[in-house]
Amino acid sequence: MSAVETKVQEAKPLLSKKDRALLVDPLSDNNPITIQVLGICSALAVTTQLKPTMVMAISVMAVVVLSNFVVSLIRNLIPSRIRIIVQLTIISILVILVDQLLQAYVYDVSKQLSVFVGLIITNCIVMGRLEAFAMANKPGPSILDAIGNSAGYAWIILAVAFARELFGSGKLFGFQVIPDAFYEMGYVNNGLMLIPAGALFVIAIIIWIQRSINQKFEEA
Repeated sequence: MSAVETKVQEAKPLLSKKDRALLVDPLSDNNPITIQVLGICSALAVTTQLKPTMVMAISVMAVVVLSNFVVSLIRNLIPSRIRIIVQLTIISILVILVDQLLQAYVYDVSKQLSVFVGLIITNCIVMGRLEAFAMANKPGPSILDAIGNSAGYAWIILAVAFARELFGSGKLFGFQVIPDAFYEMGYVNNGLMLIPAGALFVIAIIIWIQRSINQKFEEA
């Protein structure tokens, strides 16, 4: 065996098994929406169109990652009795910054999202990751945990928005994708997809598919 092959075998992976789990598990096995049942409100309210949903997903990811990092960095300095207040203060500052950036650079989308950007402050995913992980772990793993959970949240709401915009209005990102010929043959957009109840149905289908595929949930 050559020296190069020996070095390759001895080289450690970029991320340990535990770190990979922090990124991968929230995408399916421990998804914040379909398993932990967190962040449902925004999944119902902002998913009628893909564009604002994508902006919402990016905004939540930015807040979760930055708040996890900051809280983990100062976790040993935060008195236990006021930790919730400190966490809410950090989240509030980050949400205000995100809201101001959206108003400055994507004002139309900011208007569509309305109060829901501000309501990131009360999003259970953000506070949940701070309490469950960032307060007890170093910044590196906390960032990975934040990326994993926010990505898990993001793909669910994007999938919901895809289905709702496509079947509710025949469009994707505001562009018509269902041909006029379909409408001429009698196709009608599904109005149910344009109300929050439609999002509930889509999420329920995702949960059903997820549990059908993953044997871990058979006993749940």
